[in-house]
Amino acid sequence: MEKEKMLAGELYDPRDAQLLGERHRARLLTKAFNDTSDDQGKERKRLLSELFGSMGKGAFIEPPFHCDYGGNITLGERVFMNFNCVILDVAEVNVGNHVMFGPGVQVYTATHPLDAEQRRSGLEFAKPIIIGEDVWIGGGAILCPGVTIGARTVIGAGSVVTKSIPEDVFAAGNPCRVIRSLGD
Repeated sequence: MEKEKMLAGELYDPRDAQLLGERHRARLLTKAFNDTSDDQGKERKRLLSELFGSMGKGAFIEPPFHCDYGGNITLGERVFMNFNCVILDVAEVNVGNHVMFGPGVQVYTATHPLDAEQRRSGLEFAKPIIIGEDVWIGGGAILCPGVTIGARTVIGAGSVVTKSIPEDVFAAGNPCRVIRSLGD
């Protein structure tokens, strides 16, 4: 029941036994992945295939990597994530083909009520994140709940993306905003 609420973007209890078990499974898989060496490419691929909802051909992640569940993450083909990326995949995270993440990129679908009393209850909710094809997200960028990054867009290093960004632009800053068009 709580998992269905979570995936529907409704308030849910993250202390639910099923969700605790799924997060524990993700922790074990990411620890095993993070403990591999560069010469264990097949083992890395096996662990990530078990962790993620789906993973396209040629996807590559540099350890260490961390996530909440893994099963809510869909990676396209030839996705590259550099060291220290974190994805809080309480809701769906859909990453298109040929996307590059710099080191330390953080993707947060999880969020909490703004009302203090409601927040004190421990309930939380999430909003999905969609990243289009051929996107480059610079190192240290943070993607906040519910954003979409349009295809072929570049997000500058250290940016905090609080609102969706259109296709074919360079965007940067805190909060992230369009700096210029990358189109013709």
